[in-house]
Amino acid sequence: MAASDTESAQQQIDEIEALSSIYGNDWCVVDEDEKIYCIKISDCLDQPKWTLCLQVILPPGYPTAEPPIYQLNAPWLRGQDYTELANSLEEIYVQNIGESILYLWVEKIREVLIEKAQSSDPEPDIKKTTEEVDEDDGDDFLLDYQPIQEDQIKMLNYMTSESQEDEELPPIHHGNPITDRRSTFQAHLAPVVTTRQVKRVLEKLYENKKIASATHNIYAYRIYCEDKQTFLQDCEDDGETAAGGRLLHLMQILNVHNVLVVVSRWYGGILLGPDRFKHINNCARNVLVE
Repeated sequence: MAASDTESAQQQIDEIEALSSIYGNDWCVVDEDEKIYCIKISDCLDQPKWTLCLQVILPPGYPTAEPPIYQLNAPWLRGQDYTELANSLEEIYVQNIGESILYLWVEKIREVLIEKAQSSDPEPDIKKTTEEVDEDDGDDFLLDYQPIQEDQIKMLNYMTSESQEDEELPPIHHGNPITDRRSTFQAHLAPVVTTRQVKRVLEKLYENKKIASATHNIYAYRIYCEDKQTFLQDCEDDGETAAGGRLLHLMQILNVHNVLVVVSRWYGGILLGPDRFKHINNCARNVLVE
């Protein structure tokens, strides 16, 4: 083990001990060997309205050389809210490279939840959604899965003004499929500079019966707006909780822009647990590198 890894390992042990004593019952060890932990965060202790679960995986090089891999789980966390919070966490990491940052992350998330509670945001409607706890299942609800591609396209119709000229369809590249325990994953990539093009590419992909029949079509895109010097970015889980956010996070880490990545998954009847996220990311990474 390299000196830096030994240092990282010791810092991880110290940080985990501190966090478990600070957060008590809200701190949960999902998998000690894989260094997967979950922290339940809420806006107040007595009668929390807004809660969120932060799941983290600590790679061997964290904190000295690698960021934690994280997932934000809350039924109300979507689109813009997710992107803003993820960007805040990335910013904290960048400002504190080489240091233990989980405490800063948890408190930043708590701050956001308190703001939501104090603002006029209505409480999340828990009746409509139950929180997905992704320890090892998360595949269970695939059995009554309903394709929601149409909803995704309607949403994009809403985002893209119909008055724009029909933009030409960008070229679509298809990555090599990965198969594990009868589940197959395949990534598709297209260069895009407007949300209209994102919509065109998705429509084109869904014309393919095989892609349209996938259990999930997870996607994320990042478009750099030169004039505002900001990113227009969004993601879609398509029923695979938090997968879209992870895909977008990967694209942020690799600093890619003006691109749409779609990962299709055909479920084979065997639960893959957290491995499915690894396959989704590997597919996406491979197609981006190609």
